Amino acid sequence: MAAEQRKLQALSEEFQKMQGELQSTVEARQKLESQQQENKGVQKEFTKLEDGANIYKLVGPVLLKQEKSEAVLAVDGRLEFIEKEIKRVEKQIGDIQEKSEKKKMEVSTMLRHLPDRHGSFGAMREHSGMCGQRGLEFQG
Repeated sequence: MAAEQRKLQALSEEFQKMQGELQSTVEARQKLESQQQENKGVQKEFTKLEDGANIYKLVGPVLLKQEKSEAVLAVDGRLEFIEKEIKRVEKQIGDIQEKSEKKKMEVSTMLRHLPDRHGSFGAMREHSGMCGQRGLEFQG
């Protein structure tokens, strides 16, 4: 029985690790989406400028003059890169969610097959409790 509990603990820890990984990946996607919106705003501003307009790029503590066509290409390239990264991260999120769901099912299955406090194995069954709430208990 101790071996089953250790295995259950290990599965549970793996599931929690996956949830942390999922959260980090979702945060990465949110950061990318924020960068995407910022760059789309810059792109929109570029359409309002005349071709000869002065554009300055911040490089460290210095503002450097940049040609509009060069700036437009840089922003377009950045947006293309960000969009590819968003797709990659979304696939990663889907993969983590799928693996996490499988691990959750493993934990659930193992819980159903562990002995209860009295040492008898049994299937889980639903029962009605106080105030009409539904719960689960082991049937031995």
